[in-house]
Amino acid sequence: MRLLVFSILLGCASVIQAAPAELDWLELMPPEDRQALEDMPEIEHDSPENDGFSDQGGLKQGAGLPAVMYSAKTVPALDGKQVRLGGYPVPLETDSRGRSTEFFLVPYPGACIHVPPPPPNQIVMVRYPDGITLDDIYAPLWVDGTLRIEPVRNALADAAYELSAAEVTLVDESDL
Repeated sequence: MRLLVFSILLGCASVIQAAPAELDWLELMPPEDRQALEDMPEIEHDSPENDGFSDQGGLKQGAGLPAVMYSAKTVPALDGKQVRLGGYPVPLETDSRGRSTEFFLVPYPGACIHVPPPPPNQIVMVRYPDGITLDDIYAPLWVDGTLRIEPVRNALADAAYELSAAEVTLVDESDL
């Protein structure tokens, strides 16, 4: 009997401690968008930064970029999933202690600062009430939580997903 109880407790402990499944950024795009991204010609960066931005946030439609760069198409099967997503923060809101409680998570450093920003389905709005101190926006983060299909409009960019974070941690270099 003790062995059975110990086995059950051990099994529960391993489930509780298990991190959510790690999600790759390309998994946030439907297959047709992934293919369009692979087929896309290289983007020129020789125009002034403001030429690519809309005054409503995100990229201007018709700025000469392929449609996939504006895509907000999502993957319905991901809605409500517990995930771990690694990326770079773009701070939006802070609490009274200066900790970031809302930020965009993007797949590469400097996104939303340079032209063009990623498409909306490659930008995730993270809401983390506990907040995290972001000393360096070029330092990658792990964000664990519940992913939702939730369009978010912001003056900086548009996001197709929202992630209610249970935990946000700096990526340890040994994880890379």
